Parts: sequence; C-alpha cells; structure tokens
Amino acid sequence: MKPAPFTYHAPTQLDELLALLSDGEGETRVIAGGQSLVPMMNFRLSTPEVLVDLRRVEALQGLRRLPDGALVVGAGVTQAQLLRDREVAADFPLLAEGIAHIGHPQIRSRGTICGSIAHHDPTAELPAIAIALDARMTIRSTHGSRELAAADFFVSYYETALEQGEMLAEVTFPAPRPRAGWSFRELARRRGDFALVGAVALVEHGASARLVLFGVGDRARRIEPVERLLDGADPRDPGLLAQVPELVAAAIDPLGDVHASADYRRELAGELAVAAIAEAIERAA
Repeated sequence: MKPAPFTYHAPTQLDELLALLSDGEGETRVIAGGQSLVPMMNFRLSTPEVLVDLRRVEALQGLRRLPDGALVVGAGVTQAQLLRDREVAADFPLLAEGIAHIGHPQIRSRGTICGSIAHHDPTAELPAIAIALDARMTIRSTHGSRELAAADFFVSYYETALEQGEMLAEVTFPAPRPRAGWSFRELARRRGDFALVGAVALVEHGASARLVLFGVGDRARRIEPVERLLDGADPRDPGLLAQVPELVAAAIDPLGDVHASADYRRELAGELAVAAIAEAIERAA
C-alpha cells in the first residue's frame, strides 16, 4: 500500500512550522515519529495533503525539569529517549512503565510521547497515563499558546481538542507525590500489540485514589465510583476490592470487535482494575 500524494515540509524554526500549519494549504498534519500516522496513510485511512515534520525544530526537542519537579516533554522527544534517562524514569515510574509497553524497541525509538497523545488511539497507553497524572497540554499556533488539562484534551476516537492550525507543543507531567503507590496493567494478545484493556491506578493512603481504564470506549476514562470508594478508606479492608468489579462494570460501555466481545472487555476491565489497585496499595505501603 502507498499513501496518497502529499507535500512535505521540514522547517527548522517553530514560527515557520506554525505558519505552515495555519496557511490553509489543504489538510495539514504534523509528523514526528510517524509510527501511527504513516501506517494509516499507507492504508488510505488518513489522506493529509501536507505533512509538516517537526524533527528539525530544536525548540520542540528535549526533556526538562521545572523547579517544582514537574517534567516537561517536548513534541520531538521519543519514547525511547525518556526510557534512557534513568533519573526521569526513576522519578516517574508510572510513565516509564507505560511507555515500556508501547510496541517494540524499534517503534519506541522513533515514536514520540506527544505524537501518541495527539494521535489519541483510545487503546493507547499514554493518553490514559496523562489523565491519571493530571498532565497539562501546551498547544501552540500562530495565535499564541493555550493550556488544557489532559481530561479535557481527549474527545473521542482519534479526536482531540486541537483545532485547525494548532499543534501539541509539549506535555507537562506534575511532580510525583512520594507517598502515592502506582500500578500499570494491560492485556494484549501478544507483547507489543495494542491493548485489549488497560488500567492505571494511583493510591495515596488516607488521601486520594485515581483509577483510569483504557480500551473500554472512545477514550480513557476515570472510574469515579471506584475512586470515591477508595478515597480515605482503609486499604486493609478485605471487602474493599470485592466491590470494584461491579462498580467498573456499571461505569463503562465497551464495544466488541473481532478481538474481544464487549462482555469480555467489561469483565477484563474489572479484573485489571482490582489487580492495579492492589498493587498500588502495596506500593503505597
């Protein structure tokens, strides 16, 4: 398969890149690693008329830490680059664990963190992690900059809050809370395949809890009934986790496909949620 004809630009300055996005020259897409976009173009599922490559724009490269410990990830940062940074991986273990589940090393060496988030496959790991960690999205265009919380950024299947002429320039992950336990769980047919269902859990004893499921609908979702159950609860209560599957099943409405039925995904989501919460509780202890 071959993509439809397109025009290719490789600017070196951010202002130049943003100008190319806003000039109205047909459907324009930003490309970084291309690990999701290029296959879709090859199958004619996506037919942009213009591709703007961001890899030569220095302002979009690099990881940096803010004084409060938050992590800022530029649009050109690859998934492998974050995993190679041992200090960052140690400080943000949930983020590192989720990235390690993405595809294979060859894919992670080119695929970018912001690219996966902006592409928004609802079975992808990074959108769910961004919601769980309360990440902030910095969106740029020729009109300036704006910020969105991760929970407000994802709209539906492959759809985000990005408007025409805008790009996701960077993502900021807040500094981790040292007393919070975490867990990342997913089930795929084979290692490296897209997940059938996944769960992300954060638990802080006596304080708050966060549970995000992905692969259960048009976007990753916080399961607030479970969060309310866990908030301030005694994690040693043996009846606590027994209530989770029923709450999860009532909160999601997954679709069935050739890989798994809706009922299977619903049951799997409950099991993964229990496993993730239990592990997060153990780590918090």
